[in-house]
Amino acid sequence: MSFESDLKRMEEITDLLKKEDTGLEEAIKLYEEATELGKKLTKTLTEIQRKVEKVTSEEEVELETEEVEEEDLPF
Repeated sequence: MSFESDLKRMEEITDLLKKEDTGLEEAIKLYEEATELGKKLTKTLTEIQRKVEKVTSEEEVELETEEVEEEDLPF
């Protein structure tokens, strides 16, 4: 499943758990499924965050340099 479909399923589970007519056995199964989905979604988000941080840090390393004339130096 993709991140988006997992997230959609999590929303469906949340809606089902809010219903008063959801039985105890079904609620337990849904809760277990939601717990596993939550772990999977968290792992995916952590991986994405690491990738973004890596790209961001790589961009920060690329600094532009500029020649400074001797008369512009403060000393």
